[in-house]
Amino acid sequence: MIDAILTNYMLEQQRLVSLDFVRYKYQAIDWSLRMIGLVGPRGVGKSTLILQHILKESDKQKALYVSADTTYFAQHTLVEVASEFVKEGGTHLYIDEIHKYSEWSSELKEIYDVHPSLHVIFSGSSVLDILRGQADLSRRAVVYTMQGLSFREYLDMFHGIRFQVYSLEDVIQNRVDNTLLPHPLPLFRQYLRDGYYPFSKEGAFLTRLDLIVVQTLETDIPQYSSMSVSTGRKLRRLMAIVAQSAPFKPDYSSIANALGVSRNVVPDYLFYMERAGLVGQLRDETGGLRSLGKVEKVFVDNTNLMFALGRDDTNVGNIRETFFYNQTREVCDVVSSKVSDFVIDNHTFEVGGKGKQGKQIEDIPNGHLVKDDIEYGYGRTIPLWTFGLLY
Repeated sequence: MIDAILTNYMLEQQRLVSLDFVRYKYQAIDWSLRMIGLVGPRGVGKSTLILQHILKESDKQKALYVSADTTYFAQHTLVEVASEFVKEGGTHLYIDEIHKYSEWSSELKEIYDVHPSLHVIFSGSSVLDILRGQADLSRRAVVYTMQGLSFREYLDMFHGIRFQVYSLEDVIQNRVDNTLLPHPLPLFRQYLRDGYYPFSKEGAFLTRLDLIVVQTLETDIPQYSSMSVSTGRKLRRLMAIVAQSAPFKPDYSSIANALGVSRNVVPDYLFYMERAGLVGQLRDETGGLRSLGKVEKVFVDNTNLMFALGRDDTNVGNIRETFFYNQTREVCDVVSSKVSDFVIDNHTFEVGGKGKQGKQIEDIPNGHLVKDDIEYGYGRTIPLWTFGLLY
């Protein structure tokens, strides 16, 4: 029999979940697949999304939700739970916090191969790399990555204002209908400070966000990459360097000297931090594919983190660039520009304040001036806030 501890745990978690607002990734997931992975930074709502799917779609009698970081799994394995669950007629096994389970890769492979009728949906940290590990899951699991709230989602979740999703072309052409919110700037300012993470509704936001940063740097990344505890402390120092300077062109030698490490390990540290949702790295176009080009700038991942780490000393220009990169990268391949700030496909974007002149793009056919502090666009000038409606 499936342990009553697990059944009661699932029921308790479901009681805490509302269906009033569902994250953007829900519709993109093919829930009919046999094995699905949902990864993303801490605090963006992965667990909630999975529980919402159980409430919305699943036959409750044939679904089981477990968290791999509970003490239950100190004496039981995922394979044991899956086998017993299938014997009792279970069809959908949901495993949260999979990265906390040491043998997750090999056991998921075994579950997939032994129980062809069982659907497995698991979630974990972005640091988790399912293409790597003891077992090859790349042919078995389809993995979806989720980031924090867009400005559009924030308006829906926090204020009940429901914008449609706009395409990049719609935004570029200033086809956004903001009759729902004629004066978006006050709420946009609030979003930049504390609207990226769904849990900001629950209070003590900065304290909780600081804790996420510490747990990610000192636990998640070292656990994944077999780093020592002392390396975790160096990651915290590196995060402080990024927070003070971002966005900046990385000087790996200077960073290595500040950390007391080899220059060669600094790109690895930044890569792990990027995967964990703490930094963003803007690359040039030479790689051809996302994540393969030379890193031109390092950003703090999102504006909420910028305010949390830098408090009120955060530079407004850096906030604007960070917001633009964070929101557009989810739906587009964004690379650095040789003459301006960003390039997406054949479009070049210069980001600035209301008084920005845009001399860098005046001779570029598809050059666009993205301005903060304006409500409406005109010509080649686009309001910054509208790039938060892309997902």
